[in-house]
Amino acid sequence: MATFVLVPGMCHGGWCFTELTEQLRRHGHAVHLLTLTGLSERSHLLHGGVNLDTHIEDVTALLAAENIHDAVLVGHSYGGMVITGAADRMPERVDCLAYVDAMVPADGDSCWTLVSDQERQWYLDVVDNGYAVRPLPFFDPRATPHPIASLLQPLRMSVEIARFRRRDYVYAAGWNGESPFTPVYQRLREDSSCTTHALDGGHNLMRDAPDDLLKILLDIARPN
Repeated sequence: MATFVLVPGMCHGGWCFTELTEQLRRHGHAVHLLTLTGLSERSHLLHGGVNLDTHIEDVTALLAAENIHDAVLVGHSYGGMVITGAADRMPERVDCLAYVDAMVPADGDSCWTLVSDQERQWYLDVVDNGYAVRPLPFFDPRATPHPIASLLQPLRMSVEIARFRRRDYVYAAGWNGESPFTPVYQRLREDSSCTTHALDGGHNLMRDAPDDLLKILLDIARPN
């Protein structure tokens, strides 16, 4: 059985994976759903120094503390930055990477450099102390401000990310308007080291296409 580590996107906590976690566990898999430092029930830990490295360490510390090997790292949206960094830091403990309508960075990329001008305008809407970006109005009521330093910090990598047994990209084809992830999906469709999927749902595929997403993750968990 596989061990999944689920990493949420901006402003969200591990709660966004609750139903998916239950389904994966029913199929016999081990699942760890993370809330990143400074968010949700860990929002009291927010300060100006919480950055991308902090969130990568949230994952690598879990892998070490739980003695996890052959992990399937799943990142939604911003979580793609985090799982890429964690796989680079601890490649010996990672089996597969699954990007769920997520960012897929290269060395030197940051969220700020990867997103559109419209997204950057959102990033500039910070809370009074300047440490975090406000959730968008239509987000889940449980959403909390997201540490802005994590969006500005470039990712530094030393490992070839195509080395892992599988890399999968799950694209949400049902955005209300233009998806900022379309260029990523189109690029990866041409990448022979990545398997791509398109699901009929909005950005929150855990809510909009749970059964199809589950099938993809169960397939990823199967050894070749």
